[in-house]
Amino acid sequence: MKGLVSFSIVGSAICMFFLVMLNYFLTPTLDWSIYPCIALLLWPLSMYFVYRQNLKQFAFFTSSVFIILLTVINLRETPDVLWVLYALYPLVFWPVFTAFGKKAYTMTAAVIGATTTIIYYALLNIAFSPSYPWVIAIIFAIGWWPLSLYHAKHKNFFAFSIQASIWISAFVIGMNWAFSPSVIWAIYPIFAVVWWPISMYFFSAKRHITTL
Repeated sequence: MKGLVSFSIVGSAICMFFLVMLNYFLTPTLDWSIYPCIALLLWPLSMYFVYRQNLKQFAFFTSSVFIILLTVINLRETPDVLWVLYALYPLVFWPVFTAFGKKAYTMTAAVIGATTTIIYYALLNIAFSPSYPWVIAIIFAIGWWPLSLYHAKHKNFFAFSIQASIWISAFVIGMNWAFSPSVIWAIYPIFAVVWWPISMYFFSAKRHITTL
């Protein structure tokens, strides 16, 4: 394994040198080689931390490389639009929750993680595009984390189907109200989703009857 780490260091260095020379001789006015060179750093970094079996440091350094790469691209190419802020949160979220270890699998971590995610993207929504409440989709997606974790721990799948159906219905109603209030289309997916808890109920009822 140690030999593979050394090979990754030498290999990435050769590739970066080749790309820099290619950039210098063919397109000297366009500094594009910086982007693949930063990405190539992930190869020896990942090999090193896998060799050391330190996933926490791997998450920290890998996310740092991506943050630097995306920030450089954003400031160089489109400085008027700070789109890197949208990618910044998950890149910070990864090493932070990796540092929690087994505590990251708890219900408390799920609630805290979901809450901070919603607050962060809600602030971005308000700051940059207040007329388009796209944060509804983020809330819907991240809400499955504590919801599914809670019912998986309690193994209450019928209650999960009910609450999940309510969650999906609330999402489509919110999307309908926010983006197309003149057309009431939310009733159609809600009608389909309602069959989930109904089928779960009759399946469990039938199984209960057959066991009597």
